[in-house]
Amino acid sequence: MDDVTVDAVLEALRRLPPTVRKTPLLPSSTLSRISGGEVLLKAENLQHTGSFKIRGASNKIGALREQGAVAGVISASAGNHAQGLAVAARAHGIPATIVMPRAAAIAKVEATRDYGAEVVLHGDSYEQAYAEATRLAAERKLTIIPPYDDHQIIAGQGTVAVEIASELRDAGVILVPVGGGGLAAGVGVAIKAYMPQARVIGVQVEAAPGLRASLDAGARTAVTTQPTIADGVAVAAPGEITFPILQRVLDDVVIVGEDDVAQAMVLLLERSKLVVEGAGALGAAALMTGKVDVAGKKTVVILSGGNVDINMLARVVEHGLMQAGRYYSLTVGLEDKPGQLAVLSKLLSDVGANVMSVSHQRFGIGLPVGRVQVALLLEVRNRAHAQEVDAALASHGFARGGEGMPQFVPASWNEEVRSGE
Repeated sequence: MDDVTVDAVLEALRRLPPTVRKTPLLPSSTLSRISGGEVLLKAENLQHTGSFKIRGASNKIGALREQGAVAGVISASAGNHAQGLAVAARAHGIPATIVMPRAAAIAKVEATRDYGAEVVLHGDSYEQAYAEATRLAAERKLTIIPPYDDHQIIAGQGTVAVEIASELRDAGVILVPVGGGGLAAGVGVAIKAYMPQARVIGVQVEAAPGLRASLDAGARTAVTTQPTIADGVAVAAPGEITFPILQRVLDDVVIVGEDDVAQAMVLLLERSKLVVEGAGALGAAALMTGKVDVAGKKTVVILSGGNVDINMLARVVEHGLMQAGRYYSLTVGLEDKPGQLAVLSKLLSDVGANVMSVSHQRFGIGLPVGRVQVALLLEVRNRAHAQEVDAALASHGFARGGEGMPQFVPASWNEEVRSGE
């Protein structure tokens, strides 16, 4: 196979086992209001194993079975591909071996084992895990299943777009996350066949803009990736097979930042009740930041996965709320005597701010004996509400503190400094 065609995508759809779900297309009134378009979410985060990856793996194994007996399959992965391949292999009754870096998340390791795969922990990086997978493949006569740079894998991922087209033929924009490019390539091929009027826009994170760099250079170009919460797309360059397809089927590629992704994850969780991993939230981030003009257009955002570690999710939510202006941290200077904290608490309560945490700091803060600094984390509605908090403090005799002081202090403290006391 020299290229991926829509016929190959339809053949992949025929091969998908019942374990692969047809995921819903969900309207999002919040993203529609923000973007000015009619936004629908293709919820691949609700897919079996929590990711679209099971589609490509199922098609690849199905094609191999049609060609003859398969002793077993193997791959290297630390995430979604591992789980998708494990389930796809089990559905076809084929043993699967997954080599994962020793530092892979315990939850992902155990999930892959629970899906029936043999997990081999090896190396400190994906590259070392892949080298071991290649060695084991030769030793055990196993077939390597690549994560994205393979014709059948690409065709399998394209079944996402066939499902979209079966429900919606008048879409104007399709937003798809891009790492190595398997999903974007397959989706682009199918969308251009069924909805040639639709613009297919790839979205990358600024920590791993390999495709954007390659398109700008006119050739595959590897970038140095940085740590990112969108680790599912942290790939240095598009694949040798995916790149020419992406050049043909994508209308544009836009870049979003880390904070954009965090805020998109929070919005999807809070407003759409969907747990979406960083890579899966790229399209939503592009809409929230206005990177793509979809005003007046039906727009599909592909949420490619939902496999996010619960501890990471908690940190992302806190960070996203802070960046969105929903958390407000500040320090206030008070006289160190009874009742002062109660006065401050009532002031904050009256303005509608919720105190998330509070701590007294008496030592190491540069204030004289008899005065304390109170560090507060407040939950507020938005940045305008945070400004209301500032105004309430000002109306109750607090002023911005000078150098070395808390952010807000009784106005008399500043007078003391000016008078040299």
